[in-house]
Amino acid sequence: METMSLAMARRIALAAQGFADPKPPVATRRHLKRLLSRVQLIQLDSVNVVVRAHYAPLFARLGGYDQALIDEAAWSHSARKPRMLVEYWAHEASLVPIEDWPLLRSGAKRPGWWRNYARLVDGKPTLVEDILAVVKELGPIGAGGIEREVVGESKRRPGPWWDRSEVKRVCEWLFGMGQLATGTRRGFERLYDLTERVVPPELLARQVGPGEGARELITRAATALGVATETDLRDYYRLGPDVTRQAVAELAEAGVLEPVRVATWRATAYRYAGAKAPRRITGRALLCPFDPLVWERARTERLFDFRYRIEIYVPEPKRVHGYYVFPFLLDGELVARVDLRADREAGLLRVPGAFAEPEVDLPHVAAELAAELGLMATWLGLDGVSVGARGDLAAELGRAVTARRG
Repeated sequence: METMSLAMARRIALAAQGFADPKPPVATRRHLKRLLSRVQLIQLDSVNVVVRAHYAPLFARLGGYDQALIDEAAWSHSARKPRMLVEYWAHEASLVPIEDWPLLRSGAKRPGWWRNYARLVDGKPTLVEDILAVVKELGPIGAGGIEREVVGESKRRPGPWWDRSEVKRVCEWLFGMGQLATGTRRGFERLYDLTERVVPPELLARQVGPGEGARELITRAATALGVATETDLRDYYRLGPDVTRQAVAELAEAGVLEPVRVATWRATAYRYAGAKAPRRITGRALLCPFDPLVWERARTERLFDFRYRIEIYVPEPKRVHGYYVFPFLLDGELVARVDLRADREAGLLRVPGAFAEPEVDLPHVAAELAAELGLMATWLGLDGVSVGARGDLAAELGRAVTARRG
């Protein structure tokens, strides 16, 4: 079994995620397709402190692209520009290439949280029929609109935002079961449509068994990760342990995966046979908390010696680095982290805190980070960057931002 250094494993992982590719002057649908061949999926999340989570990984890899590029790929369809992406539960709620729909519906994935609504569905079969009838007639339509049609405005049960109505729960169950899909979005509101009006018939007709689905999904995970442990591969699409171990064993026997030892890693790793190992990784990127390079925190720590936690749900006095923190990737290393907030009213990208990793060149990191923050501010339509006082990098970063401004 080959033994590779941690530095090589890191370069392989970064190349697999698209960080060895040059950023295009203007990103096109072709660049998006190439990026998807690297990362395989893009996670969705409702937090909009800086920008919605599905936009940020593209900025990290493509630079200041037009956000309509991904909107059109995911939520519109025409003969000239067919739908490229579809929403489904992959890592979490995700955008995936529409061709992968049969794999995600193959039975390889663990049942999702929506299975908890099965008892409600079994007890109210007519509610399912009513919802499907409304969507068939009026879709794409949001859950609130469906509820008004099915229940009637006067009968809606008020409650806090987390107390979902029966209609909304059944909509989630139908989405999880693949009977409803996201036809489009209005703002960030999901508008449901019948799956047969979203997914092409040839994909709906394709039958894939759990074993084949697991092998295909693990192959995609290995493509995206480059080198990974079995648990890393399993987590990418949230597969079950038994089906993952079987798929990994079969893919290793077929030569798709190569067992390797990575220095400092306890578990056996698997290198994707097609993975590239560039001599160097250069460039810089801001990584949102839901970027596929860092979303699995144990892997991030193992790969970069970078302990990273999202602190959104931590009470403010107990936060270490801030509310919504972006790691900063520079020349193949995670060298800093910045707490970010887009203040759209003031037209500023605010940096309440900036923190350097040990033994980095503070002036150099600050200058590169200031440049990337400036690009992000422009991309978001903001006028500039404002740096707060928290963190050991804040003062140096503030000077670098002022120097660029001036």
